[in-house]
This record gives sequence, C-alpha cells and structure tokens, in this order.
Amino acid sequence: MAKSSKNIQPALKFNIKYAPAPESVSAASINEQYNLFINGKFEKPLSKKYFDTINPATEQKIASVAEAGTADVDKAVKAARAAYNGHWGKMPAKERAKYIFRIARMIQERAREFAIIESLDGGKPIRESRDIDIPLAANHFFYYAGWADKLNYAFPNRNVSPLGVAGQIIPWNFPLLMAAWKIAPALACGNTVVLKPAETTPLTALKLAELIQDCDLPPGVVNIITGAGETGAALVNHPDIDKIAFTGSTEVGKIIQRATANTHKKLTLELGGKAANIIFEDAPIDQAVEGIINGIYFNQGHVCCAGSRLFVQESVYKEVLQKLKDRIATLIVGNPLDKNTDVGAINSKQQLQTIQKYIAIGKKEGAEMFESSCALPNKGFFCRPTLFTNVAQSSRIAQEEIFGPVLAIQTFRTDDEVIEKANNTPYGLSAGVWTNKGSRIFNITTRLRAGVVWANTYNKFDPVSPFGGYKESGFGREGGLHGLNAYVK
Repeated sequence: MAKSSKNIQPALKFNIKYAPAPESVSAASINEQYNLFINGKFEKPLSKKYFDTINPATEQKIASVAEAGTADVDKAVKAARAAYNGHWGKMPAKERAKYIFRIARMIQERAREFAIIESLDGGKPIRESRDIDIPLAANHFFYYAGWADKLNYAFPNRNVSPLGVAGQIIPWNFPLLMAAWKIAPALACGNTVVLKPAETTPLTALKLAELIQDCDLPPGVVNIITGAGETGAALVNHPDIDKIAFTGSTEVGKIIQRATANTHKKLTLELGGKAANIIFEDAPIDQAVEGIINGIYFNQGHVCCAGSRLFVQESVYKEVLQKLKDRIATLIVGNPLDKNTDVGAINSKQQLQTIQKYIAIGKKEGAEMFESSCALPNKGFFCRPTLFTNVAQSSRIAQEEIFGPVLAIQTFRTDDEVIEKANNTPYGLSAGVWTNKGSRIFNITTRLRAGVVWANTYNKFDPVSPFGGYKESGFGREGGLHGLNAYVK
C-alpha cells in the first residue's frame, strides 16, 4: 500500500445543496403573553413581573412569560397540597391512570404543534423535536399510565404510598421530554406536582398546561410556574414540598443538595456528564462514526449524556478520524425549522459564549482543532461542529462539561488503559462501547463507572429503561420501575 494512503487526507468537500424545506409555523398557536398555571387556571403573577423568551435562531422575541415570585410559588404549592389532600389523593388508581393516558393521547394528537414550538423556543432541529422529543414524551405518559394501578406489582410485598407534593425543576435542552420524565411517574404514584421549566425554554411546558386544562385533570394536580434561578430556589426551600427532582448543572445540584440536607424532602438529581465513547479496532467503523456524530452533535451537543470524549484504538485511529471529518463536512447547520438541518441553534447567547470560551481553551492548551467549513446564518446563535485531537487527559476540554458541539479525541492501546482513561472524570452518567465481541462488551461495561452504557449504539432512550448517574452526575433514576421508586414511601 502506498505510504500516502495511510496519511490523513484533507476532509472531503461536499457541495450538495438541498432546497429549503421549512416547517410551517402556522400549525402552532403561541400567545403573546403567558401567565402562571396554578390550580387549573392561568393566573397573573403576584410579582407582576414578566420576561421575554427568545428564538435563538433569529434572536427575536417569541412571547412574554410570567416570572413567579415567592408568593406565587407558595400559592402553587398550596394548590398542589389541597389537590393531594382532596380529590387526587382519594381517587382510585385506575381513575388516575385514565387521566395520565389521556395526556399521552393528546400529546400525540398535537405532536406537530409541540414539535414546532420546541424548535422555535429551544433551537433544536425540527427533525429531532418531531421524531424524538415529542414521541418519547408521549410514550413516558403511556408507560406510567400503565403502572398507576399496578404499584403492588412494581413493589411486591411492600406497602407503598405517595410522597405528597413534588417540586420539579427541568433544564432547557429537552423541555417537554424532561417534563414528561418528571410529571408522569409522580402522577402515577399519586403525587401532585409543581413544575418549573427553564427560563429560556418555557413554552412547551406552558402548552402542556393548556393540554392539561383541556383533558380536565383536576385543578391543582399539576401546577406550572415559570421564572429563573430565584423561582427555583423558592420552590426548593418551600417547607411544604415533600420531594425535589432536579435535572441541570452539577453546580446548581450541589446547592440544592445542601438546601435539602437537613429537611424531610426526598431528592433526586440528574446532573452533568462527560461521557466516554470507546471505539475498538474490531468495531463496525462506519456504524461507529454515525454513533459518534449522534453522540456529540445531536441537539447541538446540549445533552448531559453526550459522548463528548472519544477514545479510539490506535490501530484504527487514522481511519476513524478521516471518516469522522468527512462526515462532519456533510452536516447542515442552520434554521432549526428546516427539515434538512442537522445542527440547529445554540440555546442562548450565554451558552454560545461558554462554548466559544472552551474552544479557545482547547486551542490554548495545544490541542489541534478541526471544524466544519459550513457557512453560518447571519443572525442567531450558531456554532460549527468541532473536534479536537492531541488532547491530554488533564486538558480542561477533556475534563469539564462544555454542553456544545465540541468533541475531544484521545487514543488507547489496551482495554485496561481505556477503562482507566474513561473513568478518570468526576462525572459518571453515560458511556458508549463499539466492538463486535460480546465478551468485551460485558467486560468493559461492568468496569465503566457510568449509570447508562450503550453498546454499538448511542443516545437510545426508552421509557422502560432507567436513566441516571454516579458521582457528580447525581443520584436516583428516572424511567422504568426505578422511576417509580423516587415518588413513593
């Protein structure tokens, strides 16, 4: 073989142009102003404050949203407590199941509208909202509707009861899906809920509130309050909350853990991650490259379980790197509502600045950077898919969560070496392994300190499967039978 064939060639240039295929926004109804959803009604905030939610692809205002103050939080918690002590707490489980099932069906019926709003508000490609987020959200409600009257089978030989009022705080990367992860098991176990969505992506949660109204869920069972960190802190510190479920950054998770440490509140945390995606020399390389792309560039890298650290066995490193660069060159970055788009808008200006800061750090630390050559829109918050090679274990881009489309690549020779490198992180949320040997899969997965490990795939989710992490990735599990355990005593 000629020597030149072993060298990494420049990334292929792809000049294929697709005709625009935008999703029409006419199918989505968005109000100019949204109030708080408390006790089955939309109510103006006692704080009298509102904030704007912005389309990250255009930097234009979408709607004005109420900002809940301490008094508003108290009002929502009291409504949830009254509902728990009243109709919801006394309702037969099979009747509760009917309401949860109805929510699932109505999400399916309005799936297109939810998908459009999710992409407008969050910046993710419409294909992802349409094909992943919304169907999975509906499936979680379907799944837990089935468990509502079967808790005796979920917890054999144990007498379980609801916790009471659950305070739930969700992030901006999967707004509707995270709401489903939180609300569905809580209702199935007989609890009532006060949910606070992220301040940058509140619209699908508020659209869910409209759906809850339409399905005649009893007042106060689900309350949705909007706001930023102060609203979340008021919810966490409210004395009449029995359970806090938080998905978000490790930094905020530690604050919540300290706040609830000396209280009666039950707590589950799903926090950050820095997942290892491991490619062995016997892996199906083309399939693995697709898994790498899906692992880090899905949802612009705004995924806590993103495969942001890639470990490639030395013997196939050059082949994998070349194929990966060629594949990155084909990714379309642009309008989230265009069905051709692969990588949408970064969720906010602040997050884009964070990603750019880490890219600068990677360069300063001596890593070699490669990024897509695609043109970026003139307006909006966009970032090209990026990867770094020659990355050290101690490098900040290999140790700290970037939460963007940035991949750090390292090599390894042996199984023991890659296990040591993969576990050398304060996080422990997820990982991926690519090999054609079943014995190696079992060996590696049992030694990886991660809550979820995928084999020859990545980012696959199902309501039946529990999800959660170790170490600074939090504790507790969501999804599956494990998700019920967090909402009963």
